[in-house]
Amino acid sequence: MISSAKVVIVDHGSGNILSVKRALDRFSANAAVSSDRAEIINADKIILPGVGHFARAMAELQRLGLREALDEAVQVRKKPILGICLGMELMAKSSEEGEAEGLGWIDAQAVRFSFADRERYKSPHMGWNGALVKKRSDLMRGVDEAAEFYFAHSYYLRVTELSDTLCETEYESTFTSAIERDSIFGVQFHPEKSHDAGRRVLQNFVEM
Repeated sequence: MISSAKVVIVDHGSGNILSVKRALDRFSANAAVSSDRAEIINADKIILPGVGHFARAMAELQRLGLREALDEAVQVRKKPILGICLGMELMAKSSEEGEAEGLGWIDAQAVRFSFADRERYKSPHMGWNGALVKKRSDLMRGVDEAAEFYFAHSYYLRVTELSDTLCETEYESTFTSAIERDSIFGVQFHPEKSHDAGRRVLQNFVEM
């Protein structure tokens, strides 16, 4: 059964917004791309995508008046939100990329990869990798344990509260690749580029 929930994809100039919309269209989700504050606040579900620079993305959210709209929707009205890649990183308190503060919903910092074996491990981390589920979650319901997702990132979240970690991924060392706290969800990977496993994650979010 297709959910009738209205999903708003936050338009803050990120490069993968239309890819996310196309992925939702494939299972006929009721989704729209918008930078309208009222539409975001009144959405049933929100997706915050993102590729690019942390500080510039936060500045654009501020310029558009979307930081306040997102705080109202997520912190006050408790609307479910899914951050994708940079969108997940923006949920943290800060990042090593730029001087800007993040949304501050998760006690975490986005930090840059640093590798001992620089011949084998590169930044950005690009390509397919697993995501080990660390706690029960409707977001990962029906996703095969061996499923792989597509990653493209140079930063990852260093979380303070281990209970916020939903998935972990190995790339020389272990990093948090998905988070969940109450109605706040985030994935470091790109579900819109991750074939059947990614579609399952997006559909699970829409159908919650």
